[in-house]
Order: sequence, then C-alpha cells, then structure tokens
Amino acid sequence: MRLKYLFSTIALLTGATLYTNAQITTDFKSYTQAVPGSNQTYALVAIPGGAYMMGSPATEKGRQADEGPQHKVQIEPFYMGQYEVTWDLYDLFAFTNMEKEMAAKYTESDANLTKTDATTRPSPPYVDMSFGMGRAGYPAINMTQYAAIKFCAWLYAKTGIFYRLPTEAEWEYACRANTTTPYSFGADVKKLGEYAVFTGNSDGGYKKVGTKKPNPFGLFDMHGNVMEWTKDQYIEDYYKQVASGKAKEPYAPTTTLYPNSVRGGSWDDEATILRSAARTPSAPAWKVLDPQSPKSDWWLTSASFVGFRLVRPAKAPSPEEIQAYYGIKPIKDY
Repeated sequence: MRLKYLFSTIALLTGATLYTNAQITTDFKSYTQAVPGSNQTYALVAIPGGAYMMGSPATEKGRQADEGPQHKVQIEPFYMGQYEVTWDLYDLFAFTNMEKEMAAKYTESDANLTKTDATTRPSPPYVDMSFGMGRAGYPAINMTQYAAIKFCAWLYAKTGIFYRLPTEAEWEYACRANTTTPYSFGADVKKLGEYAVFTGNSDGGYKKVGTKKPNPFGLFDMHGNVMEWTKDQYIEDYYKQVASGKAKEPYAPTTTLYPNSVRGGSWDDEATILRSAARTPSAPAWKVLDPQSPKSDWWLTSASFVGFRLVRPAKAPSPEEIQAYYGIKPIKDY
C-alpha cells in the first residue's frame, strides 16, 4: 500500500492538514479535539514528563511477579484522553459509511483508489458488542488491539493529529499521577468505590465514563470500568529484561498476536487487578463467541471488559514513524 499517498488522499477527503507543522505542539496544555463532520469531541489532558519507578514493591498486597523488579523510567510529555473512548465516538469509525463522502468529492477513478486503500473498517459484529449494558456515554468495548490502532489511524485522517495507544510505561505513569501507592488515591482499598467501577459496585456491567472521582492528573476511570489496551506486547519478565539492560526500548514491540498488555482492571475485576502496577495479558479466549473463521481481526466477542483511551505525544513522530504505526497488519496465526 502506498501509505504516503493514502494519508494525503484521506486528508483531502476529511479536510485534515497533514503537514509537519500541524503536528508540532507549541502550547502544551489540555484541550478538546473536535471530530470533523460530527458533533463528537474528545478531551485530552496534558501530562507533564518526568521519571518514576515502574512496577510495584515486593511488599505490595496483591503484587504479581510480572510487576517487578521496579525500575526507573523516564517519560516524555504527552496528552492522554481524559476518558475512555465511548461508543458515541467509536461508532463513527466502525459504522459510518465513508464511501458516500468520497463519491461527493472525487472522480470515479480517484474514489475507487481511495475506496480500496483507505476505507478499512470493522466488519459487522455478530452480536451486540455492548451486550445491552448501554451505549451513549458508555465506553466502547470488545475491539481488538488492531481495531483500536485502526481507530487511531481514522482519527488522524479526520483531524491531522497523530493519536495512538499508550505504552505500558506511559499508562502506568499517567495512572499513578505522581503517587507511589497501590492506587492513585492511596492504599486504602475501602476508598476504591469512590474512584472506580469494579466487581464490588458494578452490578454486573460497566458504567458511563466519568462517574467516579478522577486521579490527581484529572483522568477518569484509570482504575476500573474497562481495561485499556496499551501499545505493548505482554512479556511476563520484561521488567527483568529492562532492569538487566537486555531490553532498551521504551515499550515492548508487538511481534505476535497474543498476548498484548491491557491495564487498569474492569467492572468485572477484583480490587487487586485495579492497582496502578497490575498487568493483564490478552488471550485467544476473548474471541470465543466469534463464529468467523479465521476469527475477526476487529472484534473480541467475549471481552466486554476491554476498551481503550488515546495518547498524543507532545513531540510528534516523523511521517515515516506515523505510517509504520498505522500500517500494522493483523497477524494471521489464529
């Protein structure tokens, strides 16, 4: 696929400006991203850079072996979604017919090329992906990591701004919000219900985003409601590799379909899974209801506990890096 041409074509379609100067952050402060052609917006919080100890101490209650050893990580400034991505926004990507927009703006030959190269959308799900728990104002769920990345590509096409999934290190840094306790509000698990939707108060389903107290950075639902995709491959001993100098990347690159890392715990999880340092690997069982063969690249029909939120790095990546990130192909090893 000629990705450079692809992104230029989508930019023409959506009115986005994809020049380098559109990516430079000159005023680092929280803002709200409007989505052209809709009434939807997405609020992002400016997260200052800094260093922190990633992982949990050996004495932390509920700690798992994959959370250690603790190691120092330097984080560059970035923006993070104040809320988890909701169905209101995700449905624009998943179900809006972009071909009608193209037909109105392009010649037949141009439209056919764009239709072939630029309209990668989720296949229709086989079941209601909200499972009747609510849609307007509720977090979008049941998408694969691949689908979440393609949503980011779609939003880039619409806005001209690069968005992606957070790395595990960025996610934990944002969740902790300069705290060192098991939760961003401290260590008293009795307070968890004030900040999180989890098995103790969910009544068997997720809730609208932002119904609980935010963390010190002003981010809602970092603990609970739905687990959130990160950019990373889940590697159980990755922290040991980093601490020993064997792994030097700021994140674990994805090389296989499973497992990848999700964070934060969900409405269906116990308190220990909601800790800032807790890690969860994705699994093939999350697609068990999907009758398609091979199973869908887009939907996790048995993962009503998984969603995502967006990150925008303050320092924009190069066009080549952007294309490489959005150009990821689904891995066919089901």
